[in-house]
Amino acid sequence: LLQEIIPTISKMKLYYEYLGPTILSGFDTYKYSSKDTSPLSEYVMHPFWNQVVKICPRWVAPNLLTFVGFLCCIGHFGLLALYDYDFRSATAPPGQSGLPDLPAGVAVPSWVWVGVAVLLFLSHTLDGIDGKQARRTGSSNPLGELFDHGLDSWATIFITGALYSMFGRNDDGLSVPLFRMFCVFWNIYLCFLVSHWEKYNTGVLYLPWGYDFSMVCSFVMYLATAAGGMGLWKVSLPGGFTSAQILEPACYLGNVGLTLPIAIYNIRKAYKEGTGKNRTFLEAMRPLVSTLIAMVICFTWVLRSPNSILDLDPRCLFLLTGTVFANICCKLIIAQMSNTRSELFSVILIPLALTVVSVLVMPGMTAGRELAVLYALTGFVILAHIHYGSCVVMEMCDHLHVRPFHIKHSQAREKVSPAGDDTMRLLSADESHVSNGVATEKKEK
Repeated sequence: LLQEIIPTISKMKLYYEYLGPTILSGFDTYKYSSKDTSPLSEYVMHPFWNQVVKICPRWVAPNLLTFVGFLCCIGHFGLLALYDYDFRSATAPPGQSGLPDLPAGVAVPSWVWVGVAVLLFLSHTLDGIDGKQARRTGSSNPLGELFDHGLDSWATIFITGALYSMFGRNDDGLSVPLFRMFCVFWNIYLCFLVSHWEKYNTGVLYLPWGYDFSMVCSFVMYLATAAGGMGLWKVSLPGGFTSAQILEPACYLGNVGLTLPIAIYNIRKAYKEGTGKNRTFLEAMRPLVSTLIAMVICFTWVLRSPNSILDLDPRCLFLLTGTVFANICCKLIIAQMSNTRSELFSVILIPLALTVVSVLVMPGMTAGRELAVLYALTGFVILAHIHYGSCVVMEMCDHLHVRPFHIKHSQAREKVSPAGDDTMRLLSADESHVSNGVATEKKEK
């Protein structure tokens, strides 16, 4: 798919150089450092991925694994969108909700939940073996990390959105209301952003424990839903809370209560020891500005919408905000990899801000018109983000003299591991470096 999109952009003369020579030259001296101390990753996921990658043919490019994994991630979100677009399938029957006038939702078939679980498992597995395949084939380069983490930033909307279908809207009083779920989405976005903001200032990517844990738990929960039905998550637990009402504060505790304080501690430590970038306070905070502005704009639309846009189509609004965030986050990833100054204001915010202002000030804004505006803006933002990503990949390929989904045979013969195993210690409390684009962490290729 992407191999067709990129030549099409070139032929239609839609190519634009988003990076330029200064940023591209920054990739030439890029050294990758990461720390991952998660016991789940070290003792379960990596040993499993080390075995899985052995069955992958050596001619399969690591970026192809990344892209197929991302398509699986979109697929598990899209499959649920076909059967539960408005997040109402999980609505409990009157006997359970105590609301006789509220009909039960049309349950998503069990086979769909199995399909969702399989697609998520494939997505997580391919995302875990792509870096191993890169080392196995000797094809590691900075494009791999950028491609991987850039798609990961977009995957946040699809993973979180699919999970919400298990619990559904709070029409029955047994789930999380739409607005609070909207806040949870932004909590997830900020958690992902903080990890890369941390690397922007320290030079080290501290991999959060929550990612692998959340993916494994989601997989198990999807299978449990297939076996026990969606009503499984409406059962009252000790204290009178349901599963969704417990997961919501747990999400904030893990992200705001742990990820952010730890990131601030690591940045402070890097400044004190002189191992970080030692930027001024204002320069260090630059990467957060665009995301915070986007959050203010989106919350303004949701709270001031004349037709309650979040209630009209929450799935599309979630997709819009997730795509805007991904575009902003990709630019931060590029800045920290190329050791260049992060942008202060992202261009993607201009159409978002203009649209929200138009909706709020234009008289006679009916529900139908506001939905049309939402769909048009979402389509535009998705196309703009795809264009940005495709052009950046083209620039990187030209600069590195590689093709995105192709392994150079000469390169593979020179660098390939004879045993075919990923024998490097991937998880270490110590900083692991990369010289000339060769990585030592699961997601870098």
